[in-house]
Amino acid sequence: MTTTPGATPTIVLVGHGMVGQRFLEALAERGLTATHRVVVLCEEPRPAYDRVALTSYFSGRTPDELSMTDLEFIDTHGIELYVGDPAETVDRAARTVTARSGKVFAYDTLVLATGSYPFVPPVPHKDATGCFVYRTIEDLLAIEEYAGSRATVGAVVGGGLLGLEAAGALKGLGLTSHIVEFAPRLMPVQVDEGGGAALLRTIEEMGLTVHTGVGTQEIVVDSEGAVTGMKLSDGSELATDMVVFSAGVRPRDQLARDCGLTVGERGGITVDEQCRTVSDPHVFAIGECALAADGRVYGLVAPGYEQAETAAATIASDEAAFTGADLSTKLKLLGVDVASFGDAHGTSGDCLDVVYSDARSGLYKKLVIGRDGTLLGGILVGDADAYGTLKAFTGSVPPVAPESLVLPAGASGGAQLGPSALPDDAVICSCHNVSKGTIRGAVTEHSCTTVPEVKKCTKAGTGCGSCVKVLGQLVTAELEASGVEVDKGLCGCFAQTREELYEIVLALRVNTYRDLLDRYGREGARGGDGCEVCKPAVASIIASLAPTIGASGYVLDGEQAALQDSNDHFLANLQKNGSYSVVPRIPGGEITPEGLITIGEIARDFGLYTKITGGQRIDMFGARVEQLPLIWTRLVDAGFESGHAYGKSLRTVKSCVGSTWCRYGVQDSVRMAIDLELRYRGLRSPHKLKSAVSGCARECAEAQSKDFGVIATAAGWNLYVGGNGGATPRHADLLAQDLSDAELVRLIDRFLMFYIRTADRLERTSTWLERIPGGLDHVRDVVVEDSLGICEELESLMAAHVANYADEWASTVDDPEKLARFVSFVNAPDTPDPVVGFVPERGQTKPDLPLLSIGMRRPAEDPADVLEGSAQR
Repeated sequence: MTTTPGATPTIVLVGHGMVGQRFLEALAERGLTATHRVVVLCEEPRPAYDRVALTSYFSGRTPDELSMTDLEFIDTHGIELYVGDPAETVDRAARTVTARSGKVFAYDTLVLATGSYPFVPPVPHKDATGCFVYRTIEDLLAIEEYAGSRATVGAVVGGGLLGLEAAGALKGLGLTSHIVEFAPRLMPVQVDEGGGAALLRTIEEMGLTVHTGVGTQEIVVDSEGAVTGMKLSDGSELATDMVVFSAGVRPRDQLARDCGLTVGERGGITVDEQCRTVSDPHVFAIGECALAADGRVYGLVAPGYEQAETAAATIASDEAAFTGADLSTKLKLLGVDVASFGDAHGTSGDCLDVVYSDARSGLYKKLVIGRDGTLLGGILVGDADAYGTLKAFTGSVPPVAPESLVLPAGASGGAQLGPSALPDDAVICSCHNVSKGTIRGAVTEHSCTTVPEVKKCTKAGTGCGSCVKVLGQLVTAELEASGVEVDKGLCGCFAQTREELYEIVLALRVNTYRDLLDRYGREGARGGDGCEVCKPAVASIIASLAPTIGASGYVLDGEQAALQDSNDHFLANLQKNGSYSVVPRIPGGEITPEGLITIGEIARDFGLYTKITGGQRIDMFGARVEQLPLIWTRLVDAGFESGHAYGKSLRTVKSCVGSTWCRYGVQDSVRMAIDLELRYRGLRSPHKLKSAVSGCARECAEAQSKDFGVIATAAGWNLYVGGNGGATPRHADLLAQDLSDAELVRLIDRFLMFYIRTADRLERTSTWLERIPGGLDHVRDVVVEDSLGICEELESLMAAHVANYADEWASTVDDPEKLARFVSFVNAPDTPDPVVGFVPERGQTKPDLPLLSIGMRRPAEDPADVLEGSAQR
């Protein structure tokens, strides 16, 4: 089959990785997708995905979540995308490309974005069973499968970026992990000897074994050809079941060689400053397959994006040139910040090094300074917070002494330069070449007021993400400089944020809403009744701190009752017809046959609709308000308690059956789920909390979609935080791994109390984690490393909650005064609400909505006395 362009010029793109996708976007931005036919030949079985974040697959991101391809974008622009059908030959004379499927595409312009391939050292048995490379999603799937079935020890050949990520992935899969690096230090391209030493110490403390200064001589195999070990260049042998090669990459230029295009001596398709091949003006090459005009093959995504934009501009007859790129990088390897920028190794000569090193803390910072004070480059290991600002100052003289820039925050003589000190032409986002002036313009000229809005307007922060922190600082500074006063108060009653009110309540032991409003409310709100925003927010704060501040833990006591949200008013979930649902707690989803029978009998006797919930509980719908205490009494007598389905508190801790029953389980997930649910039950928080515990990496309990999720490993438990499976799904982030039972509980205690302390009202942990300055790194510093020195207090607050927990249903049915509120009409307590009715459906009942609508219309013939009472509920 041959396709011809006809009257419409055709662009054929070979390769659909990150750079290829950016090229398509650049074509669309210039209107070329409307005037050209665009064909894409993709070798992999899936369209472009985020290869930079490839290792995040092992932290819970699915292949779909790694995808960078919006299929709506492909359809809207009429792009013909052929997945799993790579180009096999190019006929430059006929200007055609033949795909593996046999399809032949004629082109006017051909763009090669074939990327690179992993280099595998030519050692004996390099293709043995148990040998892998670390490059694609398919590679990771194969590694995961083999590690789970045939390996307990893994070795990674290569101590660069991908090598360290691969070693971390193997450790996360439960393998004992080794790193073999031929150079005398880890990450030899990015860091110097001092930085490598700091990195080595930190990684070894994580339980990985590092072998530097040695090479791989041979892969040792058994009689069936499977890996059993490695022979190293120093004569030693390393026992291992699995080898992952991550020893660098080479330009993938075979297609170009076969069609006669000029390639470099060490590989790479030779191109000019417009990214056009020097052999053929109709062929371009971009990304890792291209040998740029400056004689370099760029392996970073940012230069690839620049090349993609240059090629698209040239095709559109616009002036553009790629003459070289900044090789600065900021990485997080095994949880360790590593960054290098500018002339990090001081190769320019006539320069000085300013170094700060703290071996105990794993910190290493080096700045390379010219004789005239110009910042030439630097290396940061262990703390790279200043990377964005320092990189932007590269090539200029910083306004403070360089030695002050490497000292830790708070140290005598240390200085922290904010982004406001940067010139407007300083590049903030290297991936998309966005300057500080452009970001400021997004705020002042395009009325952007948030980081997401600025991202959408400028593309800053949408690449590797290392500039997002500086981006946020710039947006805030520009808004303040523009005189935009952002009222951060909780509502019209309080000028303080929820976090500030929490601190006031905790520090001063304020235990009533009235006292807080009269003492700390806005001038005009004092002495008033408050509003529907602050009343439930303050009620939640008081409830979460009740044992510590001397308040009642029962949310319907005294003043607290008037502050609650609608569901909390009756300790049950209000449904659309005015009835309520009842959800008893079933910790971990474990329930006895007798418990099931009790719930069934109650549902039958009260005519309730029953349904299994997504949280492994049983929901009973259709209870009238006056029936609630009767239902609770029977449940409490049978050993059940409130499931708090109505409150902003812990809902459930789901679990799989774990090692007790499942042949894949490695830990007792049910026991852990029950322990966690009973520990955190009734904990009031800014929003609802959901959790789950999976007994192995198969993740049947979906723990990574929860506010805090736990996944068993062979060595203990991995803790994930900030997940959400609701309207805006978000996979949780790995906070800590291989924890003992005690370590896991301690970190969850700290995490939950820190969230309750600092979150905004109605803010889920997923949103909070993305909003809080420093994000996951800051949360990890606080709850794992105790950087703020508050962990003891956080643990104490949780201990007080656990010690003082009382079931709200049991407290209600035991107190006649509390029972008095559970009526439909206060002036007719024995009269049921006439608009709450039901009709049969599928053997159960459902709300009678026509009856409800009749009641709401208040027909003239209805007696007014009963319906008048509904206004007094």
